[in-house]
Amino acid sequence: MNEQRRQILQMLAEGKITAEEAERLIDALERAQPEPPPGAASGPKPRPKYLRVVVSWADESGGDGSGRINVRVPLQLLRAGVRLASLVPPTALAKVNAELDKSGVPIDLTELKPQHIEELIEQLDELTIDVDDPDTKVQVFCE
Repeated sequence: MNEQRRQILQMLAEGKITAEEAERLIDALERAQPEPPPGAASGPKPRPKYLRVVVSWADESGGDGSGRINVRVPLQLLRAGVRLASLVPPTALAKVNAELDKSGVPIDLTELKPQHIEELIEQLDELTIDVDDPDTKVQVFCE
């Protein structure tokens, strides 16, 4: 409760103003306070819990080749994986990095930190994926 409203209620309790006067003062306070713009968040954005990847496609030939893949990964699993990576000995990480690099995945697991996952999650709101097939739709988002 804000200070001005509390003062009005205090004056009402002390008998300095009537209930009708208190109601008019409170109404005037509410009118004087700016309302948040439409669509504005009322509080901090909730922390996402899942990474979703949805792929939908339709068969152009009219056959039964349409389908949908819906993958839902708990972000806690990704966060835990990053924390577990910090427990792996550096020599083992070097071997894993070498194998990943041979497979065409140039990721250095020694550089992976928990804050990197949080930054990745924040950036997923702006992720766009282009697909060459007009009948295929790919969505990646956090919820």
